[in-house]
Order: sequence, then C-alpha cells, then structure tokens
Amino acid sequence: MLTLDRVSKVYKVGTFGGKDLPAVRGVSFEMGPGEVVSLIGESGSGKTTVGKMILRLISVTTGRISIDGTDIATLGGDGLRAYYRTVQGVFQDPFSSFNPMYKADHVLGMMRRQYFSGLADADWLAKVEASLQAVNLDPGQTLHKYPHQLSGGQLQRLLVARALLLDIRYLVADEIISMLDASTRIDVLNLLGELRERGLGILFITHDLSLGNYISDRTVILRRGNVVEMGATAKVFGNPLHPYSRMLIAAAPQLHRKWAAVAAELGAGGGPRPEGCLFHRLYPPDRPAGADGERPTLARAEDDHFVGCVRLDGEGACS
Repeated sequence: MLTLDRVSKVYKVGTFGGKDLPAVRGVSFEMGPGEVVSLIGESGSGKTTVGKMILRLISVTTGRISIDGTDIATLGGDGLRAYYRTVQGVFQDPFSSFNPMYKADHVLGMMRRQYFSGLADADWLAKVEASLQAVNLDPGQTLHKYPHQLSGGQLQRLLVARALLLDIRYLVADEIISMLDASTRIDVLNLLGELRERGLGILFITHDLSLGNYISDRTVILRRGNVVEMGATAKVFGNPLHPYSRMLIAAAPQLHRKWAAVAAELGAGGGPRPEGCLFHRLYPPDRPAGADGERPTLARAEDDHFVGCVRLDGEGACS
C-alpha cells in the first residue's frame, strides 16, 4: 500500500527565501495495487508536486509518504534503489525524456546499467521485447529509431515499457496524455486499464475530469494544495458535495451543450449550498480532535466519500 499521511510542501520564495509558498497542504490518501486513483485539479493546484514527492524528486516538508509502512524519506542507497524498482513515473512531455542525439534503445540501456548489469545479452533482449510488447510496441520498429522518428504516443508507451522492465507495483502518470491527439489518447488510456488488470497501481494526475472519470476507481480533487473531496469515482462524479467539485464538473466541456447554458448553470449553482458548509455540519468546530490531537481535514459524508470545508483554512463554522 502506498500511503500519504498529511503531506505538505512549502517552497521558500522571495529575496533570500524569506517567504513561504505553500504548494500542498495536509494531503492524505492511499493507493493499492490494481487500483487507479485520479488526482484532479486545475493548474497550480499541487498535483504535480504530489507526484514528485511520491517519486522522491522533491522532499516532503511535513507529513509522511510510506510504502508498506516504510517512510520513503528514510530510504537511501540500496533501499532507495529498491523503492524505484517498485515506483516509477511518466510525465507530460515525452520528448523531454529522451536525448535527441540517441536512439530510443538508449533510455532502456540506462536501466540495464543501473539494475540489470549482470544479465546476459540474450536475456536482456528477451526482457526488453516482452516489455515493449506489453505496451503494444513492435521492438523492430521502435528500438533503433531516434525520438523525432516516433510519435508522442509511441514515446509515452516506450516510457511505460521502461517502467515495466522493473516489474513495478505503482506508476505515477502525470498528465501523460495531455499532449496527445484524441485518437492516441484512448490507446494510452486503454493501456493503463490493461496494466491495472495486471495488478499495477496507477496515480493518474490530470486536469481533465472526463479522463479521470473514464479510467479511475477513486478520485481525489485538489484545490490550491488542499483535498476538497475524495472517494469512489462514481460517488464523486455522481454526487459532488463540495462547491468546487460541482463547479469543475459543470464546467467540463460537453458535446451536446453550448457554453452559454453551462455558464448560466454555474452562475445559479456554483456557490456553497444553502445549508452551509457540509464539512462543518458533519464535523462541528466544537467536536474534539482525534487521539493524535489532530483535527481531520475531510469529513465522511457516506461510505468511501469525503468532503472538505468550503474555506481553504478549514477553521471556524462556514455559512
């Protein structure tokens, strides 16, 4: 199980780093093998920062990220190398992941030198071919080409194949189809669905609600670094409880509706519900903190469906 427990990230900005810029605030969720979790939010909401912290590309300011109970911040040397055998990431721009001076097989060769230096050539080639075939790539038409000779979709699948070489359990997929055309997107989405069926856990980071609804089992919605709603995808999309969630879902483009109608709907129902802040109705401000002394940032509205305060600080009753 990959677990985030009240994870926050604060950047130092300004002259001599004298100011704090919170990017992620107290984010908590879990992801298991064979599960797709969509992390959804607008640009600047902290989605990519969460993914980078999971991949240990940036450090956690407060909180804890753990895998099977082990805090990843404590890993180093062989322990960190073993972690990267379990967790890998694929990012938005596939072209930036390749050196244009080298053919596609170079990026796989780097994996061999790091993790499979003792593997015989024939065994390595068989492993590479199996990995490429798992993502519907023809080794003969892929390995000996330069990045500019391959499409964006082929490059993304090649990066997924690189991760599969390590027999990973979790994949952080950060906006991996946002730069692809519509016909290629569905191919990559279906590939992720196939990987889930094989037991791979996937964190699908996206700003596109329709894609998250299409592929995910559970959904986490971020706003300015805070989780405002979380739960089973069918419940979050079928019965959005937070005003921000309702606004996002209403604003998603729909082929059968004109923007004027959507704008009118947003104007009529985009704010807090008349009954006030659902979080504070479910978890009143005078309710005692938990055994750990911490107050929750989300309240349970129903089974596997949680909602946050309409105010980002979560302090005090909201009306």
